[in-house]
Amino acid sequence: MIRCISPIDGSVYAERAVMSAQHAKAAVARAQAAQSAWATRPLAERIALVQAGVANVGAMNDDIVPELAHQMGRPIRYGGEFGGFNERATYMADIAQDALADIVIEDSDAFRRVIKRVPHGVVLVVAPWNYPYMTAINTVAPALIAGNAVMLKHASQTPLVGERMAQAFHAAGIPEDVFQNVFLDHQTTSDLIAAKSFGFVNFTGSVGGGQAMERAAAGTFTGVGLELGGKDPGYVCDDADIDAAADTLIDGAMFNSGQCCCGIERIYVAQQHFDAFVEKAVAIVSAYKLGNPLDKDTTLGPMAHVRFADEVRAQIAEAVADGAKAHIATFAEDDGGAYLTPQILTDVSHDMRVMRDESFGPVVGIMPVKDDAEAIALMNDSHFGLTASVWTNDVARAEAIADQIETGTVFMNRADYLDPGLCWTGCKDTGRGGGLSLIGYHNLTRPKSYHLKKA
Repeated sequence: MIRCISPIDGSVYAERAVMSAQHAKAAVARAQAAQSAWATRPLAERIALVQAGVANVGAMNDDIVPELAHQMGRPIRYGGEFGGFNERATYMADIAQDALADIVIEDSDAFRRVIKRVPHGVVLVVAPWNYPYMTAINTVAPALIAGNAVMLKHASQTPLVGERMAQAFHAAGIPEDVFQNVFLDHQTTSDLIAAKSFGFVNFTGSVGGGQAMERAAAGTFTGVGLELGGKDPGYVCDDADIDAAADTLIDGAMFNSGQCCCGIERIYVAQQHFDAFVEKAVAIVSAYKLGNPLDKDTTLGPMAHVRFADEVRAQIAEAVADGAKAHIATFAEDDGGAYLTPQILTDVSHDMRVMRDESFGPVVGIMPVKDDAEAIALMNDSHFGLTASVWTNDVARAEAIADQIETGTVFMNRADYLDPGLCWTGCKDTGRGGGLSLIGYHNLTRPKSYHLKKA
């Protein structure tokens, strides 16, 4: 059984039986059989059906928002994920005609030479719990639009998400075998990948999970896209708007209880602004209301699971023991379990785990730096590379700094945002591949060349 333990009160909120190996293979066979007919449908029809499915998800939002609170703890005041879900799907629908268009090299009296983009076949999407709708749609929408069948395996913390998406997409007219929500254990998933069941696998999750995916795919030549989290830095330059930087970077560190792959986990501030920035950061965090996510006054909910909160507490305790200063007094609502006091740390160093390991919780370390060179060196001193945020009034300076940061995306004067027009990608232990944008379509299809000599 897959069980969702609600972080609200530790009760079992939902449970589902996993598929047997036999039933999982049968599901793959149905997807493979249905995919060819789906791919022959006109592109405009596939786009329209996906858009209708997305709209159906939006129509469920009043039910989805409290479900998410129960499953992973996000406060209902934030209204769920449909805004980003719709933005990403809509953008990918809008660019599909151009992204999937044939590349015509020659069409003369003698030859027709063209490169077409053809679907992989069946795409497995393994989605995480922290932004369960938005991370899933990143691949589900373009994969379906490109002519693939999709099997969605969601995290055990958010089992209702895949069911909602399947309900919405099937009601829109997407065949049940073309889009399937499946409950699989780790071993069955690995066995299916090793058996060449899929043309492409997209995984968002931990480094260990990504390594397991790669091991399962070894020797199969199955394409694997991996987004494995980060330790994303922010850098506040000497010419930055300090108020705006503090507001955005601290929100980027704490929103969703810090459970964001591209959340801010470490901040470097120009020496002359360090004290003022820390003062503003502490004031922002001190004003949060930790509590039950079903309460509209709650601004910070529990972490999704007690074990995640335990890891954050351990990193904070180790840092303090090694000389770090914790600026936030323990909140009254901190129960020692999933409900965790958000924390600002100074006097930190890269010798501390809180500045090296992914925290994935409401804590951020802040360090002063003397210049851009020191900031760049510290930002690059990480095993991860997903996003970085640079705060300055000088675009040329920001781009020059960005050119030297080892990461997938660099923001100037914003953070913790996924732009569907740009490739969502990472480097180092964050993984490989790229989602959304034109490149997302390229990864969800393969090029096929036609060299046609005319009589």
